[in-house]
Amino acid sequence: MSKKFANSRYYLLFVLILVVAGCILVRLFSLQIIKHNFYTALAQGQHEVLAKLIPHRGEIFIQEKGLWHPLAVNRNYKTAFLVPREVADKDEVAGQLAPILNMPVDKILEKLKDSEDPYEPLVSKLSDETADKIKNLNLKGVHLTDEEWRWYPQGSLASHVLGFVGARDNEKIGQYGLEQYYETELAGKSGLLKSEKDALGRWLLMGDYTLEPADNGDQLYLTLDQNIQYMLEQKMKSLDEKWQVSGSCAIVMEPKTGAILAMAGWPDFDPNEYQKASDVKSFLNPCIQERYEPGSVFKPVVMAAGLDTNKVTPDMTYTDTGSVQIGSYTIKNSQEKVYGLSSMTRVLEKSINTGAIFVQRLIGGEVFKNYIEAFGFDQVSGIDLANEATGNLSNIRENREINYATAAFGQGVSVTPLQMISAIAAIANEGKLMRPYVVEKVVEPNGQEKITQPQVTRQVITPQVANKLTAMLVSTVRNGYDKIKVKDYFIAGKTGTAQIPSEGLRGYSNETIHTFVGYAPAYNPKFIILLKIDKPRGIEFASESLAPVFGELAQYLFNYYQIPPEE
Repeated sequence: MSKKFANSRYYLLFVLILVVAGCILVRLFSLQIIKHNFYTALAQGQHEVLAKLIPHRGEIFIQEKGLWHPLAVNRNYKTAFLVPREVADKDEVAGQLAPILNMPVDKILEKLKDSEDPYEPLVSKLSDETADKIKNLNLKGVHLTDEEWRWYPQGSLASHVLGFVGARDNEKIGQYGLEQYYETELAGKSGLLKSEKDALGRWLLMGDYTLEPADNGDQLYLTLDQNIQYMLEQKMKSLDEKWQVSGSCAIVMEPKTGAILAMAGWPDFDPNEYQKASDVKSFLNPCIQERYEPGSVFKPVVMAAGLDTNKVTPDMTYTDTGSVQIGSYTIKNSQEKVYGLSSMTRVLEKSINTGAIFVQRLIGGEVFKNYIEAFGFDQVSGIDLANEATGNLSNIRENREINYATAAFGQGVSVTPLQMISAIAAIANEGKLMRPYVVEKVVEPNGQEKITQPQVTRQVITPQVANKLTAMLVSTVRNGYDKIKVKDYFIAGKTGTAQIPSEGLRGYSNETIHTFVGYAPAYNPKFIILLKIDKPRGIEFASESLAPVFGELAQYLFNYYQIPPEE
């Protein structure tokens, strides 16, 4: 072999070594520097161990005259996790962590039992103080990482509308309210990492891989107005404290669209600390998930049926004797009052039980039932909130005259507050029943907007009948028990003071539920308000407990929307 040929071979070998070394260096640089954080995360087994890439949850915003403020956003919290295969002394690690995390030692040891386990979640959403204590222990196999969780910057504001994001089987999931109803849209879609595996099914991270990025969640922009929501909650809290109620709810809605401007319930909760709630019932939205017998606030529905079937007119009269005999039952007016010759308008003004029965009997049981169903009391409204309940009309489906009679003044049938306000809103809206909604628009990550359009469920009564009934309800506010101190505006409304059925027994207890529903300006309504309090103490009628607060809220809204006086 010539010397020249030998030198050429050495030269080629040297070049080949340089090329291979260069490739290795480039690959190492890529793995250790460019993609260092990525592979570190995978090696530590974070976020479902190599399989998923987690999307950012969509955020939720409340409005204020064209401006948007965050109600639910994402925030990084420290999360502690274990890598059992790195832990040498399991008893020592468990013993030191237990008092800091307030966890039983056995529970920590259970997470450490599999020595080949690359990842075991320990505790999420740690306080900075707790995270620092864990960090200072400097325990091998105990790690801290940033993890994204839900944060509600305005605390308990609109908590029943929002719901919260909790953990289930180590998965974050929306529960109650918007967080549950829009879980799919808010959660987005997790990404996937596709890579080769070895014979034992382990990922070969040094090889080529395909990454499908996560799709972030959609943003929700609500119909709720921040100022109206805050004002409503403050007014209801003052009522709760003043009358020591067991629960309450309030709704402000646009009658012409069904858009919810505010919705509040008590007891409420802080979605940032939902685990501290004393009772799971605190999470239930009383405006859409609790049924009650509405009492006299139901009488406008009966009168609507009477007017729409041409059985009565506003000026038509009957003679009230103070009671009605139906079979073996005697039904009397509140406080056993006798009103004598009375018009249908006066029936609403004085909330006369026998007058409501008079109208119902003229209509007939079957037709009366059909109108109650048409107003939506036998079905969910379709609001975009989780777990909406429906009313219970089983009593009037028994086809008994006494059941029809008691239903005429709101006894023996149960409804949700949302169904009640929606029915009265149909009267305000020229007889059109609207689907209520709380999300004005959904914005996808690419910026595309899905705007909610107002939806008419059905025409329940004619516009002419609705206008007549509105005039009767204006007279009810001005001349009846439901006096409201708001000058220069026409307001339509009705109260209800309903006895609560005795638990496990026939008949009714002495405890009551107070309701007021009213809308304004009556002949071109911008808003409708429902207020409801349960078991108030020291006050007998809703006209005394709720009408004044309704007047304050109405005056606030007249000023807020700069609605000019009508008189």
